[in-house]
Amino acid sequence: MVAKINKGNNLFGALIYNNQKVENDLAKIIHSNKVMQDKNGEHNMFLCNQSFAPVLAANRKTEEPILHISINPHPDDVLTDEQLIDIADEYMQKMGFGEQPYIVFKHEDIERKHIHIVSVNVDETGRKINDFNNYRHSKKITQELEANTICILPTRSIIRKIFPG
Repeated sequence: MVAKINKGNNLFGALIYNNQKVENDLAKIIHSNKVMQDKNGEHNMFLCNQSFAPVLAANRKTEEPILHISINPHPDDVLTDEQLIDIADEYMQKMGFGEQPYIVFKHEDIERKHIHIVSVNVDETGRKINDFNNYRHSKKITQELEANTICILPTRSIIRKIFPG
């Protein structure tokens, strides 16, 4: 399992990127935390965007408050949506983002099914969540998740295929 953490300042861009995949039947929303839904229990990008607004308004100083995380199980792993949701929740909790609003998209646009998580690294009080050593911390967490989920461990060649360059 390999995770890639991207930080940025464009929430709408991260949501639209994933929502376009949903609209083209290449992805689906499988889970959210503290994200509003419409009266039918569906997500729409307006309400998703509004769910993040109070947190982002509380801290306008952080240059890259948006997190766009992809978690990529081994291509041979066959994980259910429930397992992917558990992986997303545990990952976010252990990374220190478990109390933040976030939305989880399952991408099925390539042979390797994977999830994308859109969230923020600012809490509701406006405090930036510490992200020192996030990449090292993330690696440790994905290794724990692999062991707990009975996943196939990635090789260097698999990692290069997932993240070329």
